[in-house]
Amino acid sequence: MPAALNFTENDYRAITYSRALAADAVQKVGNGHPGTAMALAPVAYLLFQKHIRHNPASAHWLGRDRFILSCGHSSLTLYIQLFLSGYGVEMTDLQKFRTWGALTPGHPEFGHTAGVETTTGPLGQGVANGVGMAMAARYTHGLLEPETPLTQGLFDHRVYVLCSDGDLQEGVSAEASSLAGTQELANLVVIYDDNRISIEGDTHVAFTEDVSARYRAYGWDVYEVDQLADGNVDLAALNVAIESAKASTRAPSLIRLKTVIAWPAPAARGTAKSHGSALGAEEVAATKVALGLNPDESFAMPADVLDHARGIKSRGAAMQAQWQQDFEKWGATHPERADLLTRILSHELPHLDPPTFPSGKDLSTRKASGDVIQYLASVMPEMWGGSADLADSNNTTIEGSHSFLPATSQMKNAHPFGRVIHFGIREHAMGAILNGMALHGLTRSFAGTFLVFSDYMRGSVRLSALMNLPVTYVWSHDSIGLGEDGPTHQPVEHAAALRAIPNLAVVRPADANEVRTCWIEILKRRGPAGILLTRQNVPVFDRDKYAPASNAARGAYVLSECASPAQGIIIATGSEVYLALEAQDLLAADGISVRVVSAPCLEWFEEQDEAYRESVLPRDLRVRVSVEAGVAQNWYRYVGDQGSCVSLEHFGASASAPELFEKFGFSAANIATRVKSLL
Repeated sequence: MPAALNFTENDYRAITYSRALAADAVQKVGNGHPGTAMALAPVAYLLFQKHIRHNPASAHWLGRDRFILSCGHSSLTLYIQLFLSGYGVEMTDLQKFRTWGALTPGHPEFGHTAGVETTTGPLGQGVANGVGMAMAARYTHGLLEPETPLTQGLFDHRVYVLCSDGDLQEGVSAEASSLAGTQELANLVVIYDDNRISIEGDTHVAFTEDVSARYRAYGWDVYEVDQLADGNVDLAALNVAIESAKASTRAPSLIRLKTVIAWPAPAARGTAKSHGSALGAEEVAATKVALGLNPDESFAMPADVLDHARGIKSRGAAMQAQWQQDFEKWGATHPERADLLTRILSHELPHLDPPTFPSGKDLSTRKASGDVIQYLASVMPEMWGGSADLADSNNTTIEGSHSFLPATSQMKNAHPFGRVIHFGIREHAMGAILNGMALHGLTRSFAGTFLVFSDYMRGSVRLSALMNLPVTYVWSHDSIGLGEDGPTHQPVEHAAALRAIPNLAVVRPADANEVRTCWIEILKRRGPAGILLTRQNVPVFDRDKYAPASNAARGAYVLSECASPAQGIIIATGSEVYLALEAQDLLAADGISVRVVSAPCLEWFEEQDEAYRESVLPRDLRVRVSVEAGVAQNWYRYVGDQGSCVSLEHFGASASAPELFEKFGFSAANIATRVKSLL
C-alpha cells in the first residue's frame, strides 16, 4: 500500500502561505504568472518535502533526484520551494522577482539559481530534458555499476517533471514522450497540470484530445487525479499516484492532475487573466481572506512554518551522508570506475590522439568525422550518441556497440546500457534530449542529422547555447554539394542562421585532418558546437605543403601563404577551401599573389587576441574574397567594403554536386576572376 500523506498542520500552513507569496511576488513587480504557481503550490511542496531525494546544502549531489519545472512561466512554483527548502533563495529574492540581478528571474535559469536543474520557458523543452536525464541516468548506471539491478544502484535516481497543457501541446514533448515509452524509462515521473487554461482562455479551443489515451499509447503508465469538490488539489490522491509511479519498473509515468488555476482567488480562479497577469491589489487581499490570512500582510511566512519546511535540510543531509558511505565503499570495491568518475567530474579528458589522414585520397568530412568518433569512443567510455534515423548518412554509429534500448526490447543488438541511440525522426526532441543528457552531467553526448534539418531543432540548439552545455551536433550534407536530393535538402541559409545564435560554435572543417583537430577542440572547450560536414569527397591536404591542421583550433588560419607579398586574401570554409587553393594557383600563374585562409570556426577566431587576428587578416590587405556555399550574411564583416563574397543567395537545384558548384559559381576560375575584379 502507498504510504499515507502524513502532513502536519505546519505543512498545510506552508502551502497556504506559498499561495499568497505567489500572488504577492507578481503583484509587487506588476507582471508575471501567478495563477499556476498558486494552484501548484501544494503539488510542489509535496514533491520537495516527501518525495524528491535532495539536499539543499548540496545542490549538485550526485545521488539527488532531478526536478524540472517544464512550465517555466510558473517559476514561482520552483522559487518558493527553493526558499522553503533552504537553497539560498530568501524572502528578499522573492520580493525582487523578475528584476535585474535577482536570483528569481522570470523563468528558471540553469547556473543562475541553486536548485534549478535546467532553463525552462519555451514550452515542451523541460519534458524532453527530463527524458534526456532519465536516459543518461540509465547509461550512467551501466557505466559505473552495470552488475547492479536497475533502480537499486548508487547512481540511480528519479526525474520529476511538472508540466502544463502548453507543454503537452508542443510537438517537442510528443516526440520525446514517444521515445521515452519505447525506452521504458521507469525513472521518469511527469505530473501534468490539467487546468484547461492558457493565455487565450479555455484550451479546448485547440486542445481536445484524450491526453491520457495518448500517453497510454506511448507505453506510459497513466494515473488520473481529480480535484476536490471545492477546487483544491487532492493531495492524498496525488500522493498515492506518485507512490504508484515510483513503484513502476517498466514504464514512465504520467500523472494527470486536475487543478483550478489561481485557486482560491474569488474572482480570478479559473480565468485566463490569472495565467499571465497580476491579480490586482483587491483580488490579492480577497485571496488572502479566502486562505484565512491577514490581507494587510505581504510576503508573510511565519518563522515556525519556515523552520518546519526547512527540516528537509537535516533530512537531506542525512540521506547524503548515508549515500556517501555507500559511495566510498563502491569506490574501494571498484577503483577503476572510481578513477573514471573522478576524471569525468573534473572535466578532464584522456590523452587524445586520433589517427591522422594521409593526403592523396579524397574523403568526405562526414566519413572522417565518423572515423574520429570511433577513436574517441574507444578512449572515452562516457561518450555516446546517435542520430535522428540517419546514422549511416551522418556516420554517427559507434561501431561494435549495442543499441541503447530497454532489456525487454526484441530489437537486434539491444542493450539497456548501449552506446548507440536511435532517436527516430524526431530532430527537435533529439536536441532537447541531448540537453537533458548534458545537464545530467556524467556523459558526453552527440547526435546527428542533415544540416537542413537543424531548423527543426533550432529551439533546442538555442537552449544548448543559452545554458552553455557540452552538446555536440553533427550536421552532415552541409551544402548544395549533397547533389541530387535538391533544394529541399540543400542548406543555403543554415550556417549563417546558426552563427547568429550567441555562444554556439559553428564548425565547418575543410578536410579530414581539420575534422580531427576540430573534434578534439570541441571536446576541450565543453561548450555547444555544431560540426558541419560534407556528403561529397574533398581532398585531404598535403600538410607538408600547407600549414598544419592543428591551427584549425584557432578558428581561422593561413592555410597557404603566397611566395611574394600578398595582394589579397581568399577566405573559405569547408568544401570550398580546396577551390580557394586552386584559385590561388591560377592567380599565381598570372602573377597575382594571394593568401588562402581556412576559417572552420568564426566564433573561435573571434576569441583570439587581436595580434593573431591581425596576422591572419591584416587590415592593410583590403582585397578579400570569401567563399562559402551559402548566403553571405556573416561574411561582410570579414571582406569589408572593398571585398566580395562568392556565395549562394538563392535555393539550390537537383543535379550532381560538381554540376551545381560549376553553375552556381563555386569554381576556382570564378574565384580568381573575383579577385582580379577587385584588384
